[in-house]
Amino acid sequence: AREADNASYALGIHPIYVPNASEDDLAALRKAVEAAVDDSRFVAIGEIGLDYFIPMLCEPAMREKQEFFFREQLRIARDFELPVLMHVRRSQDQVLKHVRQIRQVGGIAHAFNGSFQQAQTFIDLGFKLGFGGAMTFTRALQIRRLAATLPLESIVLETDAPDISPAWIHPARNSPEYLPSIGAALAELRGMHIDDIRSATMASAIAAMPRLSAILAPA
Repeated sequence: AREADNASYALGIHPIYVPNASEDDLAALRKAVEAAVDDSRFVAIGEIGLDYFIPMLCEPAMREKQEFFFREQLRIARDFELPVLMHVRRSQDQVLKHVRQIRQVGGIAHAFNGSFQQAQTFIDLGFKLGFGGAMTFTRALQIRRLAATLPLESIVLETDAPDISPAWIHPARNSPEYLPSIGAALAELRGMHIDDIRSATMASAIAAMPRLSAILAPA
């Protein structure tokens, strides 16, 4: 992150890596966060959350372990007053349950693909919703409806590179270089000018992760 003028970073244990993680890793994460807390490029705890799509992670014991690691990392975020970047793959209601119990300063529900009601609950709890390549597929009707109708100030743009590539390159490797084109897709869905989408989603990102303001500013 320090090698690029416009780069920042988050620290966390992704749910996909929870199977091989131990409580020692949580202690190491807390120490790493404490050491980085004065670094302006350190912006959030993440990516953390729950994944109920990968079969191995859906086994009862692994679901329980995921929830334990998620809750412990929510506590770290709360203790250091940092936003969270959350993985919510087929787990929206479960993620919401935990963030209600361990209240956060906010953050982002990454690659959101839930219902309008779930979206509104995240928004009410202070979170922004991430939209990226998935909304560029014409058959992704629910995601496209959400992107078109949710309050614009609740939306951030993302790529999830190298995954979730947009329709025009799928299934090739995704890249941050496609973010402007993904923004153009959002502008088309909402009937807006791309410059307005750029300004609004940048402001949303800074609102979700205030430390970004050290390296970025709304257009």
